[in-house]
Amino acid sequence: MTENVARRGFLLGGAVIGAGALVTACTGNEVAAPAGAPSTAPAPAAATGGNEAPGDKVVIGFSAPAADHGWIAAIAKNAEATAKQYADIEFKPVEPTNDINAQISAVESLIAAKVAALVILPNDGQQLNQIARQASDAGIPVINLDRVFPDKLSYRTWIGGDNYGMGVAAGHYIGKKLKDKGVANPVILEIQGIATLPLTQDRSKGFEDALKTYGFAVTAKQDAQFTVESGTKVAANLMQAHKKIDAIWNHDDDQGIGVLAAIKEAGRSEFFMVGGAGSANAMRDIKEGTGVLEATVTYSPTMASSAIKLARLVAQGKGMSDLVENQVPQSITLASETITKENVDAYLPLGFES
Repeated sequence: MTENVARRGFLLGGAVIGAGALVTACTGNEVAAPAGAPSTAPAPAAATGGNEAPGDKVVIGFSAPAADHGWIAAIAKNAEATAKQYADIEFKPVEPTNDINAQISAVESLIAAKVAALVILPNDGQQLNQIARQASDAGIPVINLDRVFPDKLSYRTWIGGDNYGMGVAAGHYIGKKLKDKGVANPVILEIQGIATLPLTQDRSKGFEDALKTYGFAVTAKQDAQFTVESGTKVAANLMQAHKKIDAIWNHDDDQGIGVLAAIKEAGRSEFFMVGGAGSANAMRDIKEGTGVLEATVTYSPTMASSAIKLARLVAQGKGMSDLVENQVPQSITLASETITKENVDAYLPLGFES
């Protein structure tokens, strides 16, 4: 994955609140069909009234990075699929790009078109902050998806994951299992995405803090740049340097394809591994239960489906029906869930293909 794609979190984490509870909060208490697989999105509850009843026609603009990564591809597909479920939404996406200036120009075209609301997943929140502010100043509400704009005046609502919480979830799974097994001084390895990114640093801090509660610490960590190739190389290097390993946390299931390939090639199986983000590939491996991958912690692209729903509500002047307040909240952070063999069937429909 490219660095532009890797920046996807300046924030990140997962999804039971995001994929399930948020959709329910937007639509009422009826249970919606699962979303998140690249070609699907949450089906709205029966349109019998309330927020699901057709309202004023709204044009929703959408801009995101190019889909050169499984997670980003699912973001775009989920947004489009959800928009198609509403007769009162005209979905107006612009060409996805990993070029900052091209994305700025694309958003400018949506502002000029006077769309009713904008959903933007910026390549870089800092660099696209000003164009988002222009949209907001022009009276166009911006739903800031995932990578946050630093100026709160640049967006109406932010929705995204919890990177710190993602690390906490992984740390608790590993820490509890090792403690229950009575392992003393375990060798715990961490394979990061891009070490210099704030999202990666937040994940690592959450992991470190959770492990501390069990009296454990990370033995060694190395970043794998969110790519399959680097995942293979880094995992091979770490295994060569550590003849005994108890557990590995890999931050990203896409790069995890390379990590698992290296593990298989080395014939190592004395440890267990936890993944990150919640890809369908990882979930199928967990369900099969024949390898070292035992769990993954979510950072679900279903947030794009929820962002479209939020944009529709904001543009139509509606709130979230399960809340007392009349307006959509200013910030929604999704939870990071831990997926294991015991609950994987419930999460498979939410997985994205790497």
